[in-house]
Amino acid sequence: MAIYREKDIFERRGAANEAKRAMLEKFKAKPAADDPAVLAKQAERKAILEARAIREAEKLKQKQERLAREAKERAEREAAAEAARIAAEEAAQAEAKQREAEENERISRLLADEAERKAKRDARYAARKARVGRVPPGFGGK
Repeated sequence: MAIYREKDIFERRGAANEAKRAMLEKFKAKPAADDPAVLAKQAERKAILEARAIREAEKLKQKQERLAREAKERAEREAAAEAARIAAEEAAQAEAKQREAEENERISRLLADEAERKAKRDARYAARKARVGRVPPGFGGK
């Protein structure tokens, strides 16, 4: 069984110095700015950035087209809804006019019937008044 042993300060300091030395070597080993590998990497990054810009421009264009299409569709829907609303209002007005005309016709029929009944009643009344001085048949007049 392994026993855990704590590192003393000298070992820790040596490890830190070793890490610093490795970082310094890595920095010194970096190629120069005019190195072909560095130039190739820069060209590759530039190409990636240009491709990204093209993709973003295409995305923006598609988004604008989509928004324009949605606005057009929304305008068409609103126009259709407005036309339907106007048609419904006109139908309701026409129906109201028809009901009013039917009601007026019914009222005029009732008034005409009432006038006809009154005329018949007046005729009966006049006939009765005309008979007042006469003796009804079968009652023999003396």
